[in-house]
Amino acid sequence: MASWKHTVLLILFLLNDGAVSENVGDAEPKTGGKGGCEKRWIHIRKLPPRFNLDLLAKCSEYPLFDDFCPYLANHGLGQKTHNRSHSWYRTDPSTLELIFHRRMLEYPCLTQDPSLADAIFLPYYASLDALRYLYGPDYNSSSDHGLELFEFLQDDSPEIWARRMGHDHFLVMARPAWDFTQPLHNDPPLWGTSFLELPEFYNITALTLEARAWPWQEHAVPYPTSFHPPNLGLLEAWVQRVRRSKRSNLALFAGGGGASSSPNVRRSIRMECENAMANSTGIDGYESVCEFVDCSNGVCEHDPLKFMRPMLKSSFCLQPPGDTPTRRSTFDGILAGCIPVFFEDLSAKGQYGWHLAENEFEGFSVFIPKEEVVFKGLSILDVLKKIPRGRVRRMREKVLELIPKVVYRKHNSSPGLRTKKDAFDITVDGTLNKIQSRLQELAFPL
Repeated sequence: MASWKHTVLLILFLLNDGAVSENVGDAEPKTGGKGGCEKRWIHIRKLPPRFNLDLLAKCSEYPLFDDFCPYLANHGLGQKTHNRSHSWYRTDPSTLELIFHRRMLEYPCLTQDPSLADAIFLPYYASLDALRYLYGPDYNSSSDHGLELFEFLQDDSPEIWARRMGHDHFLVMARPAWDFTQPLHNDPPLWGTSFLELPEFYNITALTLEARAWPWQEHAVPYPTSFHPPNLGLLEAWVQRVRRSKRSNLALFAGGGGASSSPNVRRSIRMECENAMANSTGIDGYESVCEFVDCSNGVCEHDPLKFMRPMLKSSFCLQPPGDTPTRRSTFDGILAGCIPVFFEDLSAKGQYGWHLAENEFEGFSVFIPKEEVVFKGLSILDVLKKIPRGRVRRMREKVLELIPKVVYRKHNSSPGLRTKKDAFDITVDGTLNKIQSRLQELAFPL
């Protein structure tokens, strides 16, 4: 435990403004400023530690986890998968708030003057704070989640919020938006907190791992994978490895569920795949037709070796919805050059428009309606077998092009790697554009 305490103390030190923060803004925004920063200035709001750093210090006390502290190593990337690794970590999706905060400190267009900023970043670790409402002692007070933050924003330099009524504020919430949208007056409380239902926060932009079908506040951003390269050479070496990988298996499903007797797409996938594994010796060009990696009970979540190797040798990765439509596995599969197969639009097409252009999905993915599979007996493997090999190759090349866009590179990465926009860079661009468009619509001064 002592080593993790040291890790947490180091994170707390480095995230303090005096240690790493580049939020200095010596150049005057709007009046010359740094090249390329016009309409891109961001102010990081200084919050009391109870909203971020104190939450990290309690990492051994989180509900659901025996000890979350190891996943805070390397500024939220987690422990390395092995000692000699330079790019691979045991990353938990819940640490995206910490990862994003650390990367924001390196953003080149920061300003200390909030009145000159185009956007205000709130480094609030919402998903970590939500644990006490979702699973812990404050379950019956879930409608209070966020009120303390709003009170601080109103009491401390209230002119920052009042300038644009919060429309220029944004934060990261490293869970699906559904976890923050319980109606305020549910009695008894059901699942979720009510953060995004609070009228006080209707105007903010929330960056979530999954958005609702009718989002106003939130926009979905990629789940963090386990791959965080520090330089361009390691990124390019990985892409080349993916390109050269022999695809000896047609389709892969890495996940849990599907064991119940009630009809659902995961059950259909599991039954078809297990039947193919038992009866098939392969087809033209493939040694096997389907492979199933059982990730039940979270056994794969922090061990990329369990699923990356099977993904690297598969042409298609099946991405069915689970408790919610989206999956981290979608981005793991893209990282492995495995063509995603979706069963509903909200799994990706209706979610990640900044990173996965909606009008390009046919070029890098396959869509099979889940209703056709579950209720009409459509064979997923038959659909995939009929796709010409030439088209499969073209789709895989498109998937390879997506890899730099969906990974979060390591903080303090090389100048060469910074020339390629990663998931963080694209998210910041999208957020600034979203805020600017909203301010224009509402006739706020820009």
